[in-house]
Amino acid sequence: MLKKTLITLTLPLLSVLAISAGNYTVPSASHTAGQIRGGEARQKTSDTPASTFQKMIVENGSATMDLDLNGLNGSGSLVARPVTLQFAVGANSFLPILVFNDLLRSAEPGSMTLIQQNAGAGGVSDPGYSLPAALGASLKQLVIEKLSSDHGFDLAVRDGNTGFTFFNIQGHQYNYDAAAQSLAITNGRLLVSKEFANSLGRPLDAGAIVGKISVGAAMQPIEINRLDENGNIKSASLPALNQPRVGTVPGPDVIVGELLDFVQMEPGAVNGQVGLALGTDACNKGTENVDWLALPDNRHPFIPQNLYRMSSGVENNERFEQIGQSWGKHAFAAASSNTCGFGCNGVGGDHLGSGCSDAYGAGLNGAQDLIGSRAWVNPFTGFFAQNPDPNNHNGHTHDVTSHRILVETSDLIPAQNPGATYFAEAQYVVEHEYTWCQTHPGQCNMYNNVSYQQQNVSGGPTNFNFSPAGSTMREQPAIMAWTGATVNEGEPDPGNDGIFWVGYKVTGPNAGLWHYEYAVYNQNLDRAVQSFEVVFPFFPPDLSNVGFHAPPQHPGFANDGTLGDAGYSSTPWLFTTSFTSATWNCETFAQNQNANAIRFGTLYNFRFDSNAPPTEATANIGFFKTGSPISVKVQAPLQSDATPTPTATATATVTPPSSPTPTPTATATATATATVTPPPSPSPTPTATATPTATPRAIPRVRPTPHPRPIP
Repeated sequence: MLKKTLITLTLPLLSVLAISAGNYTVPSASHTAGQIRGGEARQKTSDTPASTFQKMIVENGSATMDLDLNGLNGSGSLVARPVTLQFAVGANSFLPILVFNDLLRSAEPGSMTLIQQNAGAGGVSDPGYSLPAALGASLKQLVIEKLSSDHGFDLAVRDGNTGFTFFNIQGHQYNYDAAAQSLAITNGRLLVSKEFANSLGRPLDAGAIVGKISVGAAMQPIEINRLDENGNIKSASLPALNQPRVGTVPGPDVIVGELLDFVQMEPGAVNGQVGLALGTDACNKGTENVDWLALPDNRHPFIPQNLYRMSSGVENNERFEQIGQSWGKHAFAAASSNTCGFGCNGVGGDHLGSGCSDAYGAGLNGAQDLIGSRAWVNPFTGFFAQNPDPNNHNGHTHDVTSHRILVETSDLIPAQNPGATYFAEAQYVVEHEYTWCQTHPGQCNMYNNVSYQQQNVSGGPTNFNFSPAGSTMREQPAIMAWTGATVNEGEPDPGNDGIFWVGYKVTGPNAGLWHYEYAVYNQNLDRAVQSFEVVFPFFPPDLSNVGFHAPPQHPGFANDGTLGDAGYSSTPWLFTTSFTSATWNCETFAQNQNANAIRFGTLYNFRFDSNAPPTEATANIGFFKTGSPISVKVQAPLQSDATPTPTATATATVTPPSSPTPTPTATATATATATVTPPPSPSPTPTATATPTATPRAIPRVRPTPHPRPIP
């Protein structure tokens, strides 16, 4: 599975190209490939004949590492103890090279997946060999990465999942054979990295030479540009590696096909909080290739990640809370794998091909310099500001938690959360899906970009381990995992803004009290949610143990997109009651643009106890930026002044018109067949005239599953 580092996809113009030999050497960190290329003299376009410029990636290949075990293990012996590690290079590995008129111009940032080959007798698993434990544990997930020019080395050997660097590579040569379309990397010296030396407890060994590496790879073009004698592009093509248009859904349609590694990025906690990251593998279900152009271009996905916990009550499923959220990873350089089995057409680079998949390990999704604030991004259109830079980290410093999934240690420590269940979630915000929808109204695929997976949690109090407890639940937000709850969808402005979900669950009675639990999840609604009102169907009930919960907000950072770089507020919502309802709300947009609203990819909780039993009712959702409130189905306490139990007359006021007779008794399953929004309630509530969500949709769209529905 391909894990990537930062990849530059800008096609150099002919005016800055000069014909070079078919190989070049990278002797030291001060002479990287990018610097050599940048230092060459420009060639006048008037003297340049018609030419061809190709971008190529690895089709397949092999790699060999020759290691000195004595040097690697720090034995101090003057006698080398060699071992050879052999690898196949993963097919379609995205380490691009640029070829001009059949001559190698440069190798661009990317990576080659290494697949271990000699694990049997006489290989690295032989008892006679002893690799350091960290290296041995990563043998099946190593990659060779071509680094960008601002790094100290041109190539490195890393763990593809975590990003941990074992070796830097120095002194290597690139040799390209145009006739065979093959690339050789030879004479590379393996130097122990600083972080590997520290992990071995031998920091002075950083930079020590412990072996050499060589690579041979067959290359295949993914982009071909033919230029005229003036350096202008006459034609361009994106050759397909397999068959084109193999997806099943019209238009571009990105889903989270698999959730990968889930890790605490660095040990330790800051102010009782840790920083986590979640690996993601996106798949394109659509028949159209998806734009995947790196910053500063707007046309690429944005990838926020979240963590949730289900807990409390007799069965530890009474409430479902979000306990962590990250900033978002700006995607770049798509691979062309086939994780979802759709039959990838082989297109990669600045497009994710039809049917293809593209993976980022947690090490990249949690790399602080590669992730930007959610504040810059419109979650429905996928548009983000390009000026200023939406991924500007100038003016602030990072600790181990910065920009990652920020979680309180108290929400993870197993002893403090007995029986709790955890769910990791990732989302892709895709600009191309929105722009395609504007010109193809029947092909709008912006609503199924979230997937989740249950996770086991161990460790603590400051260092935690995670492992998957099931498969990835595709195209569903994590709130769908709330056992026994009913979850309804709301859409305030079809075709112009996104969707949200309201879940509710009533448990009890316990000692004469029912517990009412509500959750509001904003999936991709740009206007955000500012208030939540539970409307009482009859007389106001007695309420106790009123509560509110929201995930921790990230602190303010320079250039984070919030007003005054102050970050979003963490002030708990205000709770008020009236004769007709109970309401929670934050400040309005006019009062505070950084108020603690429910922005996209976040879930807030509202709760209380009551001695009154549940019945069908409505909740009104008020918005932060714009728009009138709308209503969704929930259950609420039914308090009567005449009898101690609800009657048919009392519940008849909230029965939808389609019911021929009043419902004699409200039950928790009464909402299973309800629409997202009921008809206007006859109750004299302030929001009785709110716009219903039953309005016909302006734009048809894909739904992952029929809703509302009870969650088993």
